[in-house]
Amino acid sequence: MYRISELATKVGLSRTTLLYYEKQGLISSRRQANGYRLYSDQDLQQLKLLQQLQAGGLTLKECLACLETRIDRALLLKRLQSLEQEIVEKQQSRDLLASMLGMGSMREWHQALESQAPGAHLAWLLKQGFSEKQALRLRWLSKDMNEHERYMADFERIFDGLDRLGPGSADDALQALHALPVVPGTMLDIGCGRGTNTRLLAEHTQGLITALDNDEYNLSCLRRALRHSAIEGQVRLLCASMTELPFVDLQFDALWAEGCAYIMGFDKALKSWRPFIRPQGFLAVSDLVWLTEKPSPAASAYWRQNYPDMQTVEGRLSAIGKLGYRVLHSFPLSQHAWTNYLAPLREKIAGLSSQEFSSSALSDIQKELDIHQQHLGEYGYQFFVLQKEDI
Repeated sequence: MYRISELATKVGLSRTTLLYYEKQGLISSRRQANGYRLYSDQDLQQLKLLQQLQAGGLTLKECLACLETRIDRALLLKRLQSLEQEIVEKQQSRDLLASMLGMGSMREWHQALESQAPGAHLAWLLKQGFSEKQALRLRWLSKDMNEHERYMADFERIFDGLDRLGPGSADDALQALHALPVVPGTMLDIGCGRGTNTRLLAEHTQGLITALDNDEYNLSCLRRALRHSAIEGQVRLLCASMTELPFVDLQFDALWAEGCAYIMGFDKALKSWRPFIRPQGFLAVSDLVWLTEKPSPAASAYWRQNYPDMQTVEGRLSAIGKLGYRVLHSFPLSQHAWTNYLAPLREKIAGLSSQEFSSSALSDIQKELDIHQQHLGEYGYQFFVLQKEDI
């Protein structure tokens, strides 16, 4: 016979747990004259059996059912399936914790968070010590905080020497510019990159152009291109963030934002930039859109990961009207615009080997080129030439 303290020691349970089990009828004690409880060896055996059943992941209620009657196979099968799901979830938790410690890739986690809560994702990255420039590049390019530095070094090496970081052409830009009813005297080129469009705008407006980008290297390329040119005095270069423009309200006749609004989110960008446009001023902006209501599964899956907020042209036009703009002109970027981007990039990629790179940058760009090769036409860039309206 065992006193409750002795039984607790033998089975590794607390006195409170044993009293609860007794209340549930799992064990039963005999009361001595002095009030002490005594338990038999049968109670000890019953507790050992219970612990073995619990080791299989059964709840106390399920254990009781197994003790009282024949094993219910359906119940055990259901519990097995539940345990297998718990194991999957625990493994996912383990993998995430390991990744956050730098022991694996965080790409899937970053992509899921960007899709579900982009604002919270950006705020969290900033709290981890990333600058805004780094955080934005991580969201849209590397997608992995553990690989980010290696990825960006490889990315910049791939694009070094290329004029364009995305589709565009002089003809398309001029079509948008000529859609403006008046020639702007002051313009802001947001996300100007290496300044291909900046120089074009300066040459065709004779206005003052502020070229803004958050990458000093891009601006240095533009600075070299402007040196000793006829338009050098028209262009002011500024390294700053498009998310917090360092200007006073109503400063510009027109804003130019080709292929960069997605970085902030299209709707958010148009709302954020609107105060800097003078009354009845203009915004020329392009964005990647679906050109079909039923894209192929491959294209849909790729852009769901890389641009979750991608909309149809009609979807963008509907949003534009609600944000205080009137559409003056809208048109898709030409095939020539895509060729200007893709042909030099393909040529550059052809001369590179994956063994030269320590990150996934090269394979990501190759995957993008494959998607364009097979599915371009299901999507494309759309130019929107807008006029600010009173709200």
